[in-house]
Amino acid sequence: MDGVVDYRGRPISPATNGGWTSALFIIGTNDGYIMYWGMGIRVEMAERFAYYGITSNLISYLTGPLRESTAAGAANENAWSGAASTLALVGAVVADSWLGRYRTVLYSSFLSFLGLGLLTLSATLPSLKPPECIAVDGESSSCPPPSTFQVGFFFFSLYLIALAHGGHKPCAQAFGADQFDSRDPVESASRSSFFNWWYFGVCAGTITAQLILNYVQDNMGWALGFGLPCVAMAWRFWRFSLERERIATILWQRKARL
Repeated sequence: MDGVVDYRGRPISPATNGGWTSALFIIGTNDGYIMYWGMGIRVEMAERFAYYGITSNLISYLTGPLRESTAAGAANENAWSGAASTLALVGAVVADSWLGRYRTVLYSSFLSFLGLGLLTLSATLPSLKPPECIAVDGESSSCPPPSTFQVGFFFFSLYLIALAHGGHKPCAQAFGADQFDSRDPVESASRSSFFNWWYFGVCAGTITAQLILNYVQDNMGWALGFGLPCVAMAWRFWRFSLERERIATILWQRKARL
């Protein structure tokens, strides 16, 4: 097919490359069937699960373990969310000018896993974890503030996730749509259907995060609440890397995007 190659720049055949096989992989499905968390979680569903697992309850961590005021916590949450959204502009430029969409999504997955891993450590290791409140008497307690290093480590981890989100956001959906040839009537119709399934993946990841992770963070601890999204992203990155050679036979991009 003219003007279409795999991620290594090799010519591809529309009979064996692109289409629903690769598009469903990007959304978070396998062999045409929707998969749930664990073995089947991939790309967009995993990213939404991880991102909203942090952002939906971030204010509780900022005003709780980090001892910030409500105003300061809200300001920091808004600044982080704004940075994550703004960095999508940078991610789009990097993808279109240098890396291409596939590599940008792959590297963003690793950065997200790394950021979530560091975030989990910040809520687990005694040297990185904000100190617990100490009971003074039966009616009051003393809550020592976290050290500057602990706060800095937490926000470094948090903004690493924002950077990863900026790389993923402008590329993954467009990369999925690239799997369909708009010049073919059948694939053009499938491309329209793809966006419906894409939105399903977005909603499934978001709802699951808000229903499960918020409860885990509030009732079972922040280490586990941050650890679960980290595991999801680790699985996504591992599968994306493990199947790199196989993906090269089913995932393709236009040369203009490489």
